[in-house]
Amino acid sequence: MKKMSPVVFFGTEDFSLYSLKTLIEAGFPVVAVVTKPDTKRGRDRALTQPAVKSYAEEHGVLVLQPSNLSDITQYIGSLSSPVGVLASYGKIIPQSILDLFSPGIINIHPSLLPKYRGPSPIEAAIEHRDSHTGVSIMKLVAKMDAGPIYTQAPYALDQTESKPELYNTLGLMGANLLAHTLPSIVDGSLQPTPQNESEATYCPLLSKKESLLDPKKITPGDAEARIRAHLGFPRTRMTIAGHQIIVTKAHAVMSKRTPLDIQCKNGAYLSIDELIAPTGRTMDAKGFINGYLR
Repeated sequence: MKKMSPVVFFGTEDFSLYSLKTLIEAGFPVVAVVTKPDTKRGRDRALTQPAVKSYAEEHGVLVLQPSNLSDITQYIGSLSSPVGVLASYGKIIPQSILDLFSPGIINIHPSLLPKYRGPSPIEAAIEHRDSHTGVSIMKLVAKMDAGPIYTQAPYALDQTESKPELYNTLGLMGANLLAHTLPSIVDGSLQPTPQNESEATYCPLLSKKESLLDPKKITPGDAEARIRAHLGFPRTRMTIAGHQIIVTKAHAVMSKRTPLDIQCKNGAYLSIDELIAPTGRTMDAKGFINGYLR
């Protein structure tokens, strides 16, 4: 690899770690990681740090956790022609920060832009039962996910993927595509192409209110896709015989055979295969029926 200007990496979510690890392992000169401040999580409200912070510190990389991005302006300004890379940072980057980098900040987005701009493109692709998705390497601009695209890689979906599985797949794809193309982006031999605004679609930030599943309003196929899309968060909740459960695996059937075959919008049934019981224990359908419904 030719000598490259210092790389400043922006990332917070677990998806970010794939790209950070790949860049460091490939020998890119990552001099700093900018990530969000540590947060309190869980029932005990323990202070938790982003995985990228732990990894950066293990590899001797400076970690910056500004509450306000203007706090890092002086540091970025002290670098010589810094290159910015961003993956799932979780904050809007103001133009004043974008202007500090050459050729700007390069973003890894897990969709084939301009489809699924926004914070939940992986979940949207699964829930909408798309035939394919992919990753885009783009130049960050002030408008969300609207910057010109350097390159893309498609990925075919077989309608069995869960959210964690697809996060892993696209995280690795995006990281490898970034490492392959970043030198050409920095030296100017690869130029970006503007997105077609007329084709842009958007996906929202998911919240807990999306977790409740009403079978009367959805087909079994769409319900099963939502279950796969919402694994981890916000998850898929239902009430069965007065018991609140979280559904983790299911499939569609045409007729009712067990108490866990739930009639849906079109008259067919969602057959629950695996769930988290009110106790928090994960169990299969037979175990739940024997333990709660008899």
